[in-house]
Amino acid sequence: MERRRFIQSVALGSTAALVGFPLLKANAAPKLKITKIRYYAAPGYNKPNFNQARGIVEIETDGGIIGIGEGGSKDSIEQCAQMMIGSDPFRIEHIWQNLYRGMFYPPGREKLHALGALEMALWDIKGKALGVPVYELLGGATRDYIECYSAGWPSKAIKEEDRIRDVFEEGFRCYRIGPTGGDGAMPFDFYENAKKTIDYCKKIDAIVGGNGKWAVDLHTRFDPPEAIKICTAIQDLEPYFVEDVIRSENVDTYKMVRQQTTVPIAVGEQFGDKWDVNMLIEQQLINYTRVTLPNTGGISEFKKIAALCETHYVGMIPHFTGPLSEAALVHVLGSSSPSRCIMEIGGGIEYPPYYNEDYIIYKKGKLYLNPAPGLGVKFDPKKATFLMEITSNTRFKQPILKAPDGSIHNW
Repeated sequence: MERRRFIQSVALGSTAALVGFPLLKANAAPKLKITKIRYYAAPGYNKPNFNQARGIVEIETDGGIIGIGEGGSKDSIEQCAQMMIGSDPFRIEHIWQNLYRGMFYPPGREKLHALGALEMALWDIKGKALGVPVYELLGGATRDYIECYSAGWPSKAIKEEDRIRDVFEEGFRCYRIGPTGGDGAMPFDFYENAKKTIDYCKKIDAIVGGNGKWAVDLHTRFDPPEAIKICTAIQDLEPYFVEDVIRSENVDTYKMVRQQTTVPIAVGEQFGDKWDVNMLIEQQLINYTRVTLPNTGGISEFKKIAALCETHYVGMIPHFTGPLSEAALVHVLGSSSPSRCIMEIGGGIEYPPYYNEDYIIYKKGKLYLNPAPGLGVKFDPKKATFLMEITSNTRFKQPILKAPDGSIHNW
């Protein structure tokens, strides 16, 4: 009789039977459907860059729970949103696969940006519905806080030495600089600016006292000869990382770069999903990825990339894109492997009037996990600019093929 009860309880998914407890009826998760998706423009932010768009997404369910996400252009959000109405918001990976594989063509990075915003909102819904922060859904906290580096921390100091002092007094781990030249006012001389950048790096290293307290972003401005010259010249100074050494389109070129320098290399802010960066990680051609949210296509995809990084001992230094995305990154990095990671703070912590003031928890150069349900972000739509609302599925449906087990298959 006891054995029969044990078998029945295991068949019904009860873990209680494994420790000798009687079979109890578990509280069922709420059954929700997506009913509306709204899209807003962030007031005061007018950069035309698609991959740094700060559109605000709201996904509303029939249970009254609303999730919030950030990113995507209006057209790409509209197409993706029209494929989600009526879906169960808890099936995050299933929805992601449908949006990624649907509409026939594989998504480009602009569509991935929109997908990432919508997927971010789905995680927010799930956390709110279950009353837990997103990082708990992702495996729980693996670190107490996330170190940050400065990419333009506001300082009233005129001299760079004094600005650097302010950065470290604020508690930042690292001070990042850029190469000389490249403001567009004058032609960019590769040879001259390579020499000036090397001298600039030496100056900064002397000011901060070495020990990986500085980094340099080359912004893909140099061709390989000058880029290698810079990396070779500064490798003994031991910068924390050198970012975007050369252009990112042909990732195979980093095989040549890796063979000629030992500086820690960080690449990936221009990338999207795991297929953009997997070769660089798996062949250990870089030391850090710069992939970020929502550019990867969402939190789930970022977690998959984090797993690749852990496997190959590659750290994570995500690029800054927007305030809500930065808050979401804390949940992901705070629940991923304890591999080295550091987050970018550019121009100070933003506190948009349309988010709650404690949407992100920052203190002295560090970001802390937000224990509020979901992403911990409350959005006031009255303080943003409404652009559209989606309430029905697309009229231009493409066939969606499913395997016999119900999983999404390619068309």
